[in-house]
Amino acid sequence: MVHQYQNNGYNIVLDVNSGAIHVVDELMYAVIGLYEEHTPQQIIEKLRDTFEEADVLEALDEIEQLKKDELLFTPDEYEDYIEDISKNRQTVVKALCLHIAHDCNLACKYCFAEEGEYHGKRELMSYEVGKAALDFLIAGSGNRHNLEVDFFGGEPTLNFQVVKDLVAYGRSQEKAHDKKFRFTLTTNGVLLNDEIMEFANQEMDNVVLSIDGRKDVHDFMRPFPNGSGSYDIVVPKYQKFADSRDQMRYYVRGTFTHHNLDFAKDVLHLADLGFKQISVEPVVAPDDADYAIREEDLPQLFEEYDQLAKEIIKRKKNGQEFNFFHFMIDLEGGPCVAKRLSGCGSGTEYLAVTPWGDLYPCHQFVGNEKFYLGNVFEGVKHPEICQEFKSCNVYSKEKCRKCFARFYCSGGCAANSYNFHGSIHDAYDIGCALQKKRVECAIMIKAAEANALGSE
Repeated sequence: MVHQYQNNGYNIVLDVNSGAIHVVDELMYAVIGLYEEHTPQQIIEKLRDTFEEADVLEALDEIEQLKKDELLFTPDEYEDYIEDISKNRQTVVKALCLHIAHDCNLACKYCFAEEGEYHGKRELMSYEVGKAALDFLIAGSGNRHNLEVDFFGGEPTLNFQVVKDLVAYGRSQEKAHDKKFRFTLTTNGVLLNDEIMEFANQEMDNVVLSIDGRKDVHDFMRPFPNGSGSYDIVVPKYQKFADSRDQMRYYVRGTFTHHNLDFAKDVLHLADLGFKQISVEPVVAPDDADYAIREEDLPQLFEEYDQLAKEIIKRKKNGQEFNFFHFMIDLEGGPCVAKRLSGCGSGTEYLAVTPWGDLYPCHQFVGNEKFYLGNVFEGVKHPEICQEFKSCNVYSKEKCRKCFARFYCSGGCAANSYNFHGSIHDAYDIGCALQKKRVECAIMIKAAEANALGSE
């Protein structure tokens, strides 16, 4: 499979199965577009009014060589591989999302967790439940050395003493079990103080700081229960925190909605505040929500991504570089093939834990009893659900099989697929459209960087 597109003056050709990317001239772009469904003579005839025959023949020779080198029109050799992986690979639990608090001090309008309650009751995780969760992770991780634990909510700083106690317990178990815990924290910032920042800088491998961008945008979607905004409270704390971490190992993470389709301004606002690690993502919401992204919004959102990509290139040249999470693509390394084909590992390698110890495939399935797996005290009691998630990959989804971005998005989010189509083997269509645009922009940025290096 080959995907061709034009962006910011570049003619880009992606060979999907090899991952090879070619930035080509107009002639090569035209010939590649005709190559699979036309004979050489037909291609010459179609392009006769625009290009010389000798030049077309030279382009055809170059394409043939690229095919031999498996850099263009490369066959797909992965389907049988992932089929074997899905059936036979032994998986271990390597990451937990600990719902340290099913409670929150904000009332964000788009919150899938219903202000932290997750379709249930408000509750804080006890140390005993958290300890059992870490024991469950250690026991189920096999020979895996690095284990990941995200302190999540609701708002985890509402239960921060238990966070501290669980980190201490995890550290106490590392040497005995030959494990290394990588802890992360996701917070709305309201309760951030010097003590929490200092502890996080000592113990948290990464911190996610929630903010939606410009003050009016943030305060509209992320107010306190009384309706007042939280922007002025969290921004100075976030700036201090990010600087204290040398602008590394954190993200300011926002959500854009139908109400701020000009979200590139929010990304750039965060960059202008001094943040270097930025993630702003589209909301996922029911169609009847007034803030939901709609199909008719897509053209504007595509343009926003294009303009943002151009601005990122410009700022890098001017020494104002920042990282936008969704444009960060590793074209040379990146995840292993199995990971790229099967995604985040939800339901198999990655599980969520409620405050009372119940296990679910990920935080977005919490509260849906169809996906209840078991609990941290007794283990997984419904392995058939885990097996269903294990079988979920880009070849089990018809939409993904035909998509050029499948090795970059890994099939998308299982929860979004289920919520919109009733199956984890489908895909959320608006999310797919935006993901494909992000991949195109990310590749274009790489092309621009390579072009800049070549001209130096």
